Amino acid sequence: MRRILEIVLTLLLAQTAFGDEPPRARDLGIPFDGSPGPWNAITDVAGVTVGHVTLIEDLADDRAVRTGVTAVLPRGEDSLQRPVFGAWFALNGNGEMTGTTWLEESGQLEGPVMITNTHSVGTVHQATIAWRIRQGEPDATGYWWALPVVAETWDGYLNDINGFHVTPEHVDAALDGAASGPVAEGNVGGGTGMVCYEFKGGIGTASRVVDVFGESYTVGVLVQANYGLREQLRIAGVPVGQHLREHRVYSEPDPEADGTGSVIVVVATDAPLLPHQLKRIARRAALGLGRNGSIASNGSGDIFVAFSTADDSLGRADQLLVHRSIPNDEISALFGATVEAVEEAIINALVAARDMTGDQGHSVKALPHDALVEVMERYGR
Repeated sequence: MRRILEIVLTLLLAQTAFGDEPPRARDLGIPFDGSPGPWNAITDVAGVTVGHVTLIEDLADDRAVRTGVTAVLPRGEDSLQRPVFGAWFALNGNGEMTGTTWLEESGQLEGPVMITNTHSVGTVHQATIAWRIRQGEPDATGYWWALPVVAETWDGYLNDINGFHVTPEHVDAALDGAASGPVAEGNVGGGTGMVCYEFKGGIGTASRVVDVFGESYTVGVLVQANYGLREQLRIAGVPVGQHLREHRVYSEPDPEADGTGSVIVVVATDAPLLPHQLKRIARRAALGLGRNGSIASNGSGDIFVAFSTADDSLGRADQLLVHRSIPNDEISALFGATVEAVEEAIINALVAARDMTGDQGHSVKALPHDALVEVMERYGR
């Protein structure tokens, strides 16, 4: 009962710890290319659901919990029985995303994508398997078999990362609470304790709608942003970070601030694409990061996964399967949509994030909205 009450508390904290609904980058007038979907979120891809559990607690000896779990389910409640075509790509591999060996081999993503902190990958991996077993029917092979995709970024500056505060109950809550609609951003879920361009980072999302052969398709992106140096930050082409040096970021000088960090990018689409095409989509996430100034530093884990929900036949083993796909000659519009959505999702994470004080009294300031708008206006943007 006590564990249930703790989970309820963390869910409430995810909704209320930072006050009113934070603005998004477009609310500040930041100009982005392309046309977003209704929610400008990964959930604009029909069937995709997202769940967060946010853990915020102050402990003894100046320790603090500032972490969590984020779950992305490609087909919502049907994700376990109905896989999707998928692929992954590592721009720089100083990080972890489990399950990618089978994803590469099979071309299919079977189950959710989970995101947490670096030292909680094992807990989340095992808990996701246990959750799958409890969901009911075995897969087509007759087994409750799973190689979950679990990704991470490091939150050890703000979070007591070696306290191992993420539990199986938190994983269950993120999965069971996953929903469609608007997606919470900033200091939530796996992004709770993350830092991006030396400002407070976290979860961000965005989407784009494009037409191919007269059909409308959506590309949705969710990121967990935890990388980069302040002077590298560019927004809509403006070198914002170079103009905001006077804004004190860390509570004290950080001698280890060298751009080390990571970013996880999840790309979803309802466009009919085959695994090798989704690999090409995943690679384009790197160009979205580049627009915002990322150089994918040596110490960064920049790892991306892409999937398509278009094919409903996957998971069947009783008949010959026939698959449709957009021709390669017409895929460039989806490349562009991916780049644009990744670019905006990162900035949405920065804009939504709030100041945070955490482990050992460490604190990180959020990107100041007034100063951001002033710099953008100075450049006519």
